Amino acid sequence: MKFFYDTYALVEIHQGNPHYEPYKQGEVVLCQLNIIELIYHFVRSKEEAKEYLAYLSKLVVDIPSPIIWKAMQFKYEKKADDLSFADCIGYIYAQENGIKFLTGDRKFENLPGVEFVK
Repeated sequence: MKFFYDTYALVEIHQGNPHYEPYKQGEVVLCQLNIIELIYHFVRSKEEAKEYLAYLSKLVVDIPSPIIWKAMQFKYEKKADDLSFADCIGYIYAQENGIKFLTGDRKFENLPGVEFVK
């Protein structure tokens, strides 16, 4: 199965969360902002960050302008939730492409098309 992984999911997989084990086998989609957030998370461990950057860069999809527009409308509508740009883009990309958005972020828990894993 194909999933758009948010940064939360990437961190949980890296940390060995067993609930994310089944998702290691699926097809992964990311945007560059997810990689930026993840590299920031690992910035103290430069070698590990470089390895992740090299590997994850292969999974990045181009985000068309109409998706960026819809994502920013979504972020504006949900501004009280203080969602990240990367999450909004990822969620709308997943919605527009008929794939699941994988996250453990409670702000997305009850939205359609979300695969919520803690």
